[in-house]
Amino acid sequence: MKKIVIFASGSGTNAENIIKYFDSNESGTVVAVFTNNAAAKVIERAGKYEVPTEVFSKEELNKGDVLQKINEIQPDLIVLAGFLLKFPENIIEQYPHKIINIHPALLPNYGGKGMYGMHIHRAIVNNKEKETGISIHYVNENYDEGNIIFQKNIALTGIETPEEVAEKIHELEQRYFPEVIEKLLTSNF
Repeated sequence: MKKIVIFASGSGTNAENIIKYFDSNESGTVVAVFTNNAAAKVIERAGKYEVPTEVFSKEELNKGDVLQKINEIQPDLIVLAGFLLKFPENIIEQYPHKIINIHPALLPNYGGKGMYGMHIHRAIVNNKEKETGISIHYVNENYDEGNIIFQKNIALTGIETPEEVAEKIHELEQRYFPEVIEKLLTSNF
């Protein structure tokens, strides 16, 4: 069975959804959740499914401690699900085309440093965009610039609040993220 490692920084709803999806799916299993936030709700969510968690500092991420732990696991796929730190090049180099991220906008629009969560949704509403969506992409050395694997768009009416946009995006993430992960695991990427 293929091994998935998830990185998350916050509430962990996408991480939990992925864990649940692969709990009864023979194409893969979540073997660990890594977080840079000792107070992250993702720790509790992973614990409900007895998925081990690793809490680390930014320094440990950048100096190689986290890479060492990943190498012990030898994952088939590393999934960033609401992970807010820039992913280090030493891990990217060792796991080429095996690290993916989900972004709550249609890249290349609304990507880059500082563009995450409600910052994106507010910008989309303020700019009166006619559509938004999600992008799942490979991770490279630059924020949100890796090759796009999958995008799904939704129309906007122009009267949504940022919170309503966030809810629509969350529904897309919950539906499509696990499916895309499964396709990546079952195609010999």
